[in-house]
Amino acid sequence: MLLAPLTASCGFGYQTDKVYQPGVGTDDRSSTVDVLASVIVSGSKGSGTYISSLVNKSQTKTITLTDVKGPSGADVKLAGPVKIPADGLVNLANEPAISVTGSKVESGANLRLTFTFDDGVTTKISVPVVDQTGEYATVGASPTESSSPSPSGAASPSESASPSESSSPSESASPSSTSTP
Repeated sequence: MLLAPLTASCGFGYQTDKVYQPGVGTDDRSSTVDVLASVIVSGSKGSGTYISSLVNKSQTKTITLTDVKGPSGADVKLAGPVKIPADGLVNLANEPAISVTGSKVESGANLRLTFTFDDGVTTKISVPVVDQTGEYATVGASPTESSSPSPSGAASPSESASPSESSSPSESASPSSTSTP
């Protein structure tokens, strides 16, 4: 019974009794450019978009990402050089520049990517592949898919009408969409 007052005085609500949810992405801080919160967001097996923040720690020199390579079974395409201003940051989630395709691109996998910068530095990092859901739902989506209908008024694939609202002859004549008296 003497332990009750001692354990009761510990209290609750301290930081140690909170759920800790670590970030999904991986980081590399080994060179002049920090590669932070790296993930490949995949909406379907075999394709994905690489996102990350690139932070240039040089106070005076702009550094450019010139090439990205992946393992065999993953084709990595850099849309063009990515310039990271001196003492600046580029968020690749806002400016998608790297696509990844191939048999190894599937949710739950980790792919080893190699980044080459114009200052001669090469950075290697193991990057997780995550589903295009939750906070990653709009990554890689075209502007018409992630916002309201396109200016032409055409619906994007995610906004298409359900069969009961459709007016196409093939759907209105099918047994499942006609009503019987």
